[in-house]
Amino acid sequence: MADSYLDQVADELADLALADQAASGDIGITETIGNLLGASSQTLQEAFLTAVRVRRAEARARALLAEREANNYQDGPAPKAAPLQGLSDEEKEAQLDEEVADLWGGTVKPSPEDEKPEPDPEPSVNMPRRVKR
Repeated sequence: MADSYLDQVADELADLALADQAASGDIGITETIGNLLGASSQTLQEAFLTAVRVRRAEARARALLAEREANNYQDGPAPKAAPLQGLSDEEKEAQLDEEVADLWGGTVKPSPEDEKPEPDPEPSVNMPRRVKR
C-alpha cells in the first residue's frame, strides 16, 4: 500500500529533523518545525509530530532490546518514561524527587511550606444538613 503524500512529507521531515537534532544537539528543533508546520497545516503538523514520536519510541525499544541481548536476556531495570514526554507537572515533580533521593541516598521530605493544612471549607447556604435520627 502506497503512503499518502502527507505521510511521505511528514516522514521525510521527521528524519531530517531528528538528524539535525543528533548533529547539532538542539533538542528544540522538532518543536520549532512542528510550530512552523502548525501555522500553515495542522494536519501536517500532527503527522510530523507523530512520525517523530514513533521514531523516538522505536529507538528506545531497540536500545532496550540491544541491552537485553548484551546482558544475556536478563531483566534489567525497568525503563523510565521518556524525558519531558507525557508527564504531568505532578509526575515531573515526583520523578525529580526520586532522582534527588537517589543521589542523596534517602527520601525527599516536603518543605514546611508544602505541609500547610488545608483550611476547612466554610459552610454555605446550599450545603446539605445532616439529620440525626
